Amino acid sequence: MVSDLPVAGRRLLVSSLAAVASLVPLTAAPAVAAGAMPPPVRPEDRAPRQSADHLTVVVRHAGTERDGTFDVSCHPGAGHHPDVAGACRTLDSHTRWGRDPFAPVPSGSNCTMLYGGPATAHVTGTWAGRPVDATYNRGDGCEIGRWDRMVPLLPKLGSPV
Repeated sequence: MVSDLPVAGRRLLVSSLAAVASLVPLTAAPAVAAGAMPPPVRPEDRAPRQSADHLTVVVRHAGTERDGTFDVSCHPGAGHHPDVAGACRTLDSHTRWGRDPFAPVPSGSNCTMLYGGPATAHVTGTWAGRPVDATYNRGDGCEIGRWDRMVPLLPKLGSPV
């Protein structure tokens, strides 16, 4: 038989047939028959994922009703905190691109010499995809203001006398 296809057409036909023929072994046997099984599900894959925005707040010397360790997860809100929704709203309102809502008072700041009491707080975890390790106190006016900006994540305390 004499082919009516030009040489370029025959080359294209032959290479196409060769490509199809090379795929046949891949589809000839199902994966199960070939012994390929998906890997088993790991326990960490089964457990519900924890929110990426999760913080642990440890409050000391703020008063018996306010002291303790509190967990807060946002997006969705959950945890053992007296006001999860309020804490998440406060955190969201202070979160801005390029700014750390947990940043310490800048060194060299002029702060009033007010003492707000012995209360301290330590906040750790992850917020907005970044690790958090922040400490709070009420040792002067700047620190009191920094604490008060985080209420209700941190407990509301009376103003200094």
